[in-house]
Amino acid sequence: MDTALMTQFWLVALLLALTPGADWAYAISAGLRAKSVVPSVAGMASGYALVVTIVAVGAGAVVTAYPAALTALTLIGSAYLVYLGVSTLAARAQPITASDAPLGTGPLSQFLRGAGVSGINPKGLLLLLALLPQFTSASGAWSSTAQMFTLGSLHVANCAVIYLGVALLAKQLLRSRPRASNAVVKVSGVLMTLIGASILAEQGLALF
Repeated sequence: MDTALMTQFWLVALLLALTPGADWAYAISAGLRAKSVVPSVAGMASGYALVVTIVAVGAGAVVTAYPAALTALTLIGSAYLVYLGVSTLAARAQPITASDAPLGTGPLSQFLRGAGVSGINPKGLLLLLALLPQFTSASGAWSSTAQMFTLGSLHVANCAVIYLGVALLAKQLLRSRPRASNAVVKVSGVLMTLIGASILAEQGLALF
């Protein structure tokens, strides 16, 4: 598989995982309110793994087979990256707080809630459906399904590591390091805007 494509996708996926949203809110809630953060984080990772499987074995192949659909979804996904980055930069800096949603009474409930949070997260869905097929190579030795599984696994690994870190460090970040969390938000916003804009420019040149 093309190492350059893998690196590019990993960077995009990493920046998305670093951008606070529903996943971060739930991870912080788990860190502050649950006895163990493992069930919640494992649930979020499993939710993304399920979406990766659906995209790799079906939805992603359909998108790849129709170039116009891939172009449209790429433009939508790239525009979303720009919107997300600009919105992040424009938003007023404020401490990240835990989600008010109940975590559930046991590990299984926390796991299922985590899977639900990530499984319906628009940020993750757009990344995996619109952008993941774009980073596959038709001339490679691997099938598109295998490539998407591999790329999707990078995203799942990013999320598992980052959300576990967010959950474990939630109390410290919220109480003693608010500037650090705000710095992560702003840096992610700048990079997301630049990456989204570059993809839009590349697609625009290809159309004309």
